[in-house]
Order: sequence, then structure tokens, then C-alpha cells
Amino acid sequence: MGKFAREPAIPAKAVKACGRDVRVHFKNTFEAAAAIRGWGLKTAIQYYKDVLAHKRCIPFKRYRYGVGRTAQAKEFGGNGLGRWPEKPVKVLLGLLHNLQANAAVKGLDDDKLVVSHILVNKAPKGRRRTYRAHGRIGPYLNSPCHVEIFCTLKDEDVKKENDKKAPKLTKKQIARTRLRVGEQ
Repeated sequence: MGKFAREPAIPAKAVKACGRDVRVHFKNTFEAAAAIRGWGLKTAIQYYKDVLAHKRCIPFKRYRYGVGRTAQAKEFGGNGLGRWPEKPVKVLLGLLHNLQANAAVKGLDDDKLVVSHILVNKAPKGRRRTYRAHGRIGPYLNSPCHVEIFCTLKDEDVKKENDKKAPKLTKKQIARTRLRVGEQ
């Protein structure tokens, strides 16, 4: 599978998936992946299906220059810039389905899984050539990427114990209480 940039804290309660040298644009994949970081697995899958149907958009936050505005991006706050990058979304959706299958094999409940780590790195560029004027040749590169995801089980919320500690007193307040005790 290859080495991950980070490992889950409890591997028994996590599922992993990755794609190496995926032929999709790095920048679009980066933004599509950043959109679901911290989301539930089923929520993320439904979101990507909505993006493919053009019901919701992927907000572009880092690689945003030249990206058009859309009203659908208002949902995420910020600059209102968004797109519907189909190819990266299909690749990431495939990885999320892979995570779901891995969870079924491990016996984990996919309703409680959360995307706790998603990372997109640049892969080596694919080199081709394009023919220019006057017999010259120019580069014609593509920008593939590596993608890695892991989901962990969401921790159960634990209620804070209601400790009634004595309020902190100043030196003056402590002295007053000593005087009151001494008077009796």
C-alpha cells in the first residue's frame, strides 16, 4: 500500500485508502479533498454525489485565482468561489467507497466513521511534447497527485463531571473569614 504521511492513533479503529500517481489535476483534487476534512464518511459520500449532480459546489480556498463565483459557495462562507471538478470528485468518491468496504471487512460501523486525515501531494509530472512555431518543441506536462485518506471511529462524547470546587479566594477574603471564625 505504501507509507502514509501519518498513521492513525488506534489502527484497529481506523480504515485507510490511498491512490498513487492518480491522473487528476493536483489543485482541483487538493480543494475537493480539503472540503470534506473532518466530515462523517456517509456525509462526505453524499456531498460528492451532490457535487457531481451540480447541486453543491467545491469551495476553492487556496488555489482560487481565476475561479468564478457561484451562489452555492456561500454555504462555506469565505470568498464565494467554487467549481464542480468532476474527475477528482469521482476519484475521491471511489476512495471513500473503498474506505466503506474496508470498514465492512474490519467490522466497523461506517455511520460513526469520520474523515480524520486526507492528504493530497504532488506526484512527478508526466512529460509529453508539443510542437511550436519555427520547428521548436515545448513541454506539455500534466500534474498528477498522490491521495491518502484514513477514517477513524468518532469518539463518544463524555460529559464533564460536575466538580463544585471552592471558589478561589484572595488573601483579603481569607483574612476576613479567619476573623469571622475567631469572633465566634
